[in-house]
Order: sequence, then structure tokens, then C-alpha cells
Amino acid sequence: MNASKELKEIFFETKRLLSAYEEMGLEPPMLLRGGLEFAKGPVLQKPGLPSTPSNGTEKSPPPSLKDAAPSPRFDSLEALRAHVGDCRRCGLHTGRTNLVFGEGNEEARLVFVGEGPGFDEDREGRPFVGKSGQLLTRIIENGMGLKRNEVYICNVVKCRPPGNRDPNPDETCVCLPFLKAQLRIIGPEVICALGRVACQALLGTAFAITRDRGHWRAYEDIPLMPTFHPAYLLRNPAAKRPVWDDVKSIMEKLGLEVK
Repeated sequence: MNASKELKEIFFETKRLLSAYEEMGLEPPMLLRGGLEFAKGPVLQKPGLPSTPSNGTEKSPPPSLKDAAPSPRFDSLEALRAHVGDCRRCGLHTGRTNLVFGEGNEEARLVFVGEGPGFDEDREGRPFVGKSGQLLTRIIENGMGLKRNEVYICNVVKCRPPGNRDPNPDETCVCLPFLKAQLRIIGPEVICALGRVACQALLGTAFAITRDRGHWRAYEDIPLMPTFHPAYLLRNPAAKRPVWDDVKSIMEKLGLEVK
């Protein structure tokens, strides 16, 4: 492929990616100066390809959460984990060290859902074990008076996105059925969604974390409390107060003593 054609391919894929980000309600990826203006233009056809396939059907639009496959039905997390296997269903598997399925009590009353594994989680194969995970553990144990192994902790995607970026829409669509299956198997009394990505995956892309956190929602008739991700609290300590208010609301919903 010559340099000119390769450059056209890169811009084409960038435009496609931006369209998918906008549909998900995500911030656009970082682009070089002038790149965003170019990418905001109309999506052009891919060089060397006709605008429609030879059979006359239209091209498929970028993936959205509505495109996610139905979640598989299993009776246990162990059976679901076996079904997930050495997952290679999306491109995230190429950069992972370990798949991070989730951990905790299969009969937990409370489930925490984050966006995806980070560096430490990818290395250990466990969710929320880095600095943000240590903060979450303190919230659970010191704030709520529970043990970490009494709750269940998982993420929207099970493999680490490169550079800890947000999962792409196609990656979320592939993994979301497994998260939904986890929630169906556990059947918690309360879900706590941590951060924008998790909230939008479960509540829809119209959700805005700064506007809507702290207000009870429902996922499949399960009360859901949306709040800031622990990683955000590490960058913005002032946000710990509203998160503690959200945690107290969860405790009251579960009938736990609020000290």
C-alpha cells in the first residue's frame, strides 16, 4: 500500500470511529490539530470500494449498544466464565495479559460495575486492585462496614483497553451481554455503576454522569445508583463528599447502619 492510499485509509477509519463515539455520547478521541475538523465532515466512502455492496444493500451503520447480542443464559457464574473462555471476540484480546471476569459473592446483595480493567487488573486478572480499586475497597469495608468478598465487582469490558482509554462501541457491544448475564445470575438487590461508561452501558447513552449521578435509576427492575468512578475521586478529591452521599443512599436501601 502506498503512502497516499494508507493515509486515506487512516482518515477513513478515524471518521468511522468518531461517528461511533458520537453515537455513544463519548468524547472524541484525541486527534492532531486539524484532524477533528476533517473528521467532523461527512463520512466518505472507503477508497477503492463502492458506496454500496454489489447486492445493492446499504452499508451497516457504526455499532451502538442496541446492537449488543442477547445475553447468554447460564445458571452459575462458573458456567458463564467457561463460556467466555479465552475470549477473542473483539480486538481487545490482542493486548491483554489476563481476562478480568469479575470476583466476589455469587449471591451478593450489592454489585459494583466499572468500565474496564486497568494496568494492575490486567496484570493480576482481578477487578479493581490498583489505586482506584484500593479506594473502592476502603469505601466497601471502612465506609459500608462490609467485606470486599461479600459484594461482587466486575466491569463492562473484560479486557484492558490500550492506554486505559474508554472502550469503543464495538468492544462494549461484544462484552455487554456477559455483564448482563452476570447481573441476571447474581440477582443483586442494588447495583452501583461507577463512572460514565458503566452508567451509559446499563442506562443508555443519554446518561450524563455529572448531571445524573446520585439519583436512583433501575436496571431490569434492580435499583441502580450511578456515581463517580474511584479513579475520578483520585484526581478530584472534592468529589468524595457526593460519592459518600451516594454510598449512604445505597446503605439505606440495603438496610445497613449509616454511621
